[in-house]
Amino acid sequence: MSDSDRLRSIDALVMDVDGVLTDGAFTWSTSGDESKSFSFEDVMGLSRARQAGLTLGLISGEDSVLVDRYAQKLAISYVAKGCKDKGAALRHFAAATGVSLQRTAYIGDDVNDLAALAIAGLSVAPANAQPQVLAAVAIVLERSGGRGAVRQLVEMILAARKP
Repeated sequence: MSDSDRLRSIDALVMDVDGVLTDGAFTWSTSGDESKSFSFEDVMGLSRARQAGLTLGLISGEDSVLVDRYAQKLAISYVAKGCKDKGAALRHFAAATGVSLQRTAYIGDDVNDLAALAIAGLSVAPANAQPQVLAAVAIVLERSGGRGAVRQLVEMILAARKP
């Protein structure tokens, strides 16, 4: 199946958070509060994906309240935090949403994403992903994590769906 055919068949988009929706950096204040930056370009992309009927999910290795806030802001109903086995989390996503793994795209950037990338119908990495991930995915994006990679993927999916 060609990349265009795979992109056209996607009904769900599941994302890692750190390194995909963020650039992987975080800041701690002196009081211990954590902050991360999210790209409004990606926010708009996810809004467009939701409007197009894609089911959205987040799978994060971190157990951060910031993931919940981001999901709430973007109306992402499936959130798995503190995941050590992202493959199992992606299987749970498929069972919980009714979207088959074959119709699910997963975008990840690091070695802890490899299990989910291996079972997704479409595996995708931002340009700045780890070398092992870049070698394992079907599509490597031109954009980096936290810098519009998710928007680029959404636009590819939407373009493939046009007649």
